[in-house]
Amino acid sequence: MASLSNRCCGCTARYNLNPPQWPKDLPLKIAAVADIHACDPWMTEQHIEAIVARTNSLGADIILLLGDYFAGHRHVIRYLDSSEWARPLAQLKAPLGVHAILGNHDWWHDRQAQLDHRGPTIARRALEAVHIPVYENDAVRLSWNGKPFWLAGLGDQLAFIPSRRIRPGLRIGVDDLARTLGKVTDDAPLILMAHEPDVAMRVPDRVALTLSGHTHGGQVRLFGWSPIVPSRYGAKLAYGWRREACDIVVSGGLGCSIVPFRLGVPPEIVLVTLGDPAAAATA
Repeated sequence: MASLSNRCCGCTARYNLNPPQWPKDLPLKIAAVADIHACDPWMTEQHIEAIVARTNSLGADIILLLGDYFAGHRHVIRYLDSSEWARPLAQLKAPLGVHAILGNHDWWHDRQAQLDHRGPTIARRALEAVHIPVYENDAVRLSWNGKPFWLAGLGDQLAFIPSRRIRPGLRIGVDDLARTLGKVTDDAPLILMAHEPDVAMRVPDRVALTLSGHTHGGQVRLFGWSPIVPSRYGAKLAYGWRREACDIVVSGGLGCSIVPFRLGVPPEIVLVTLGDPAAAATA
């Protein structure tokens, strides 16, 4: 079993990928941090500081935050204020910056957003206050080693489940995949951040890589099998890498949901390397 208290900064899950949509001569190292679920005593500000230090030590070109900053269970001494988890995240450093999306718990935690059925959420304001951009059905064109690529972020797919208990006819999510991809205006390669991995089954092959969290790898995993996975596709999108129309990586995340317990899925930071450094050296 991996304990959050003694493995707070997580192991590193490494993936070296060459999606057909990604140029081999554009090597890009991506660090992805998912499902922090800040709370005392399981994921304190000091634990998050350790995660930040570990992430910075990986030497990534870009850092992506995949949502769920607020705690996902009630077995806590105290929920951290948004400023307490945002403050250490502000110390993340990478040449291409730090970029974020929100998760379902960032919406569920915000009672006003549920009542209003819209944001901006507390989590979004906290991240933007420390100069971390948040993508909700949005995309930005970046450049690395003189070559362009797109980074897109999908709005959360489960944002309004608490609201629907009161008003059943309301839409569940704020996600809009068509609108998000519509903001990509040329054929430069594209990376998509989406907190819940289920959307990957309808992502077109225009996308080179989809990065997700949410599942915690099932949080309990025995011999590669998880009895409960918060995905309609079950084990298919529970954890790790697979290829559908695009490459998909689902992080096991760092925190916990429902109960503060992990078995067979240690907390992790994901490090994805796209492209071929050797090809770039000879280009």
